[in-house]
Amino acid sequence: MDLRKIKKLIDLLEESNLAEIEIKEGEESVRLARTPQGSVAPQYAPAAPAPAAPAPAAQMPMQSPVDAATGGRSQDADAGQSLPDGHVIRAPMVGTFYTSPAPDKPAFVSVGQAVKAGDTLGIIEAMKMFNPIEADVSGTVLKVAAENGQPVEFDQPLFVIG
Repeated sequence: MDLRKIKKLIDLLEESNLAEIEIKEGEESVRLARTPQGSVAPQYAPAAPAPAAPAPAAQMPMQSPVDAATGGRSQDADAGQSLPDGHVIRAPMVGTFYTSPAPDKPAFVSVGQAVKAGDTLGIIEAMKMFNPIEADVSGTVLKVAAENGQPVEFDQPLFVIG
């Protein structure tokens, strides 16, 4: 397409109330769009991120400023009251927690089972990668603190080993 034709289309777009013009000549096509300055950012914010935003916003009023400053540790202290005494293994990342390698397979560990350091206790799926959660101490599993198939946050208690 000729550059003069494209310039003419730009002039037509500026002079009219049209938001965009698209012209096809054979296999070539040109699309010109006029966007107000403030509307570029909303185009890149589709509806998909919007549902994710209300969930954290709903949790924020429940946290005190101390909780936010400590990364939610004092919130874990509240949850820690329901955890038995022992070594707490926490989530090293944000993702989806699974107790077994596949839906039709048995859980890696169960409450009361003896484990050795290095044994796989569960997995966290993050960005389509399955990351094993391994015991860093030997002992007996006293509690599985996270639910299978549920999202977990960084530093959230997953297991208690005594």
